[in-house]
Amino acid sequence: MGEIDTSADNETFRQQLREAFAAANPGKPGASAEERRQWVREYHGKLMDMRANGPSWPREYGGMDLPFEKQVIYAEESAKARVPGQLGTGYSICGPTIIKYATSDQKERWLPALLSSREAWAQGFSEPEAGSDLPNLKTSAVRDGDYYIVNGQKLWSSNGHSADRLFTLVRTGTPGPDQPKHWGISYLIIDAKTPGITVRPIKEMTGGTDFAEIFFTDVRVPVTDRIGEEHLGWGLVRTSLGHERAAGTLNTALNYRRVVTEVLQLAKDLGVTGDPLIRQQLADFEARVRILYVSGARTIADITSKGEPGPASSVSRLFVTSFEQDLHEFVVNMLGAHGMLARKDPHSIEKGRWVWGFLRTRASTIGAGTAEIQKNTVGERVLGLPHEPSVK
Repeated sequence: MGEIDTSADNETFRQQLREAFAAANPGKPGASAEERRQWVREYHGKLMDMRANGPSWPREYGGMDLPFEKQVIYAEESAKARVPGQLGTGYSICGPTIIKYATSDQKERWLPALLSSREAWAQGFSEPEAGSDLPNLKTSAVRDGDYYIVNGQKLWSSNGHSADRLFTLVRTGTPGPDQPKHWGISYLIIDAKTPGITVRPIKEMTGGTDFAEIFFTDVRVPVTDRIGEEHLGWGLVRTSLGHERAAGTLNTALNYRRVVTEVLQLAKDLGVTGDPLIRQQLADFEARVRILYVSGARTIADITSKGEPGPASSVSRLFVTSFEQDLHEFVVNMLGAHGMLARKDPHSIEKGRWVWGFLRTRASTIGAGTAEIQKNTVGERVLGLPHEPSVK
């Protein structure tokens, strides 16, 4: 199949996408983690060859540069086809930052690898004493000619153990008494295979190891791998965090549209739909998933028109995290005794997916900034309420 005709009318474009997604699908992924990663690479590599990847990205770096209406169509069709997301978190979080702030050389080096999943990137922001309070980070980067020497520790890095590169915040300077505490932060892209980097997976209560802690010991990073100006990386951080909170909002809504339908079918299979309280809760989830779709469409519209999701992304983030926690808690309660069975238990319902989801979403209101931080952002930057002294 050739390149997608982005000028086609919406229905023709929709059909072209369906054909492209079907043609790019490599088939059933293997059982191992590495086989799954290779499957994703092949999938996105084929999509990129057909110009059917990166709906909002510039065409010169492999994207489609679609207008708002067709970005929505793309999200709908990719969700229906269950197209996997790119490897790691770099595409959705760091990619927009590179597009906006990086040099032409940096864009050419990094963006095609992110879009095609040839490389998987992981985030290096949070630290043991700097999670939601990122300006308090301690990882240092001392200039040594054409290199920085990086020392410190990062925590809660999603897929950090399998990353090829790390987009990392480091402290290159100490703010003076008249400077904000976020002055002196720089934004580095670090090759994860550089000597001096140690990655340790963190086991979660789900039994998985999707997160990792990363240690830097005298790691040499070329100055040319810094995005933006030295000491002034905080402006870039806001772009990354905004896109992290907004990332895939519409795709999330469309995926949960399917999940809510599956929950309704599960309730029917369990014979509990006669319970008025359960029916009321199912109706609430139906309403919320529709709101989630509208919110996702609004986010895409904001990014298309302004280049940024803006502080309203925190509203979406709050809504999504509370929704998915409530949904999984409801299903586990609906399962009764079966809600205590792990994924590997032969008696678990639907292979324990709901119990795993319940455990996994306990972290939803912590990742990408805690719910409390999101509420502060909404209050201060959306509603215009007074700022807390600590975040001025």
